[in-house]
Amino acid sequence: MSPALLLLGVIAYFAGLLVLARCVAHGAGAAGFYVGARESPWPVVAFGMVGTSLSGVTFISVPGSVAASGFSYLQVTLGYVAGYVAIAFVLLPAYHRLRVTSIYELLGERLGPGARRLGAAYFILSRTVGATARLYLVVQVLYLLMLQPLGVPFAAGAAVVLAMILLYTVDGGVKALVWTDTLQTAGMLTGLVVCIALLWRPDALAQLDAAGLSRVWVGDPLSRDFSVKALLAGMFIAIAMTGLDQEMMQKSLSVAKLRDAQKNLLLLAVLLVVVIGAFLLLGGLLTLFAREHGLAATGDALFPAVVMQHLPAWVQVVFVLALVSALLPSADGALTALTASTCLDLLRVSQDDTRTRRRVHLGFAVLFLLLVLGFKALDNASMVFLILKLAGYTYGPLLGLFAFALFTPRPVSGRALVAVCVAAPLLCAVVDFGQPWGGWQIGLELLLLNGLLTWAGLWTLAQRRH
Repeated sequence: MSPALLLLGVIAYFAGLLVLARCVAHGAGAAGFYVGARESPWPVVAFGMVGTSLSGVTFISVPGSVAASGFSYLQVTLGYVAGYVAIAFVLLPAYHRLRVTSIYELLGERLGPGARRLGAAYFILSRTVGATARLYLVVQVLYLLMLQPLGVPFAAGAAVVLAMILLYTVDGGVKALVWTDTLQTAGMLTGLVVCIALLWRPDALAQLDAAGLSRVWVGDPLSRDFSVKALLAGMFIAIAMTGLDQEMMQKSLSVAKLRDAQKNLLLLAVLLVVVIGAFLLLGGLLTLFAREHGLAATGDALFPAVVMQHLPAWVQVVFVLALVSALLPSADGALTALTASTCLDLLRVSQDDTRTRRRVHLGFAVLFLLLVLGFKALDNASMVFLILKLAGYTYGPLLGLFAFALFTPRPVSGRALVAVCVAAPLLCAVVDFGQPWGGWQIGLELLLLNGLLTWAGLWTLAQRRH
């Protein structure tokens, strides 16, 4: 397929998104931008959040990881289910009771304004790094498939993608995202189903098992992927990266009734298990295909290589549009949530201050572009595990702060809050890189350790004050 024709398809897709966003978010106002005017249909929110939760990293990296680790990532996904149950019945009732616009208002209510600002700052750091890493991965694939053959620089391509996202989020906010994310999730899943159908063979499951690719459970307690560690890590990753994340929760807060918001999260948990299981199955089929055809591509390069070199031209179009659909929900939602948290939690401006909101929105878009160029220079081979590793460091203090605020709230000075929330990730780094207990390797449970250290530090300092 000609790169120019692929590019025209992507441009047409963006145009469709802009039309949809303008139609559903016309006259949205401040309430529409921040919480979708609290009138979003919960089934639509749940379906759209699948795309936000997975992103282009799942689309590319999860299938590419199967050759090295089989289906073991499914362990983490099953842990997500327990995490979403905890969010639905512990965090959501607290948020709805306070009718928060920013979830970090809860920290302010329980621990004071310093805790609210600190929680928002960690969210801003976490989501900025995570969203730009995801954005880089997909822009890089689009660059290799379309832009590089046309002589378009990587930086120019990234800038155009961010400009398009700005056009439909700068005023529509959450009210637009609820519906555009639904369209994007549908596009991503269409690409997934089409590729599985084309690569499927009658004895596929037997071949995957014979090749050792369908292994889910890891019984070695010293392994990074040990099942108990993976399940616990999945649970707390879901709690931290969804329940304590303004981007993810702003869509649940846009649902008017608590019961419907809880249904949204429980449906999301089920959908994620099914969809990630399908991505792992696709990864196994891609690996078998690559081995049979002598392809050298591995990791994040595997899926694009098989589609663009060996599948029909129409499938290449479906793949590119699905990839764009996977990219947008995490990038557009991140821009909106980062703008909301910065304006409401750090700057403390009025929700009706449109001028400041737009300036902050544009500022984050420029920052995204700079960080994407930084990830281009880094060029890590498998971004999904890098992102989860970074999340262990940046979401850990948030996990500890919320646990302390919800279950053991006591007065803690602002300096103590900062000291503990900086010390805990540093201690985790010592454990992670030093590996002081022979043989044991810390994996994704780093997030839980970080949260425990944060909570313990806050509890200890609060006890001393008493």
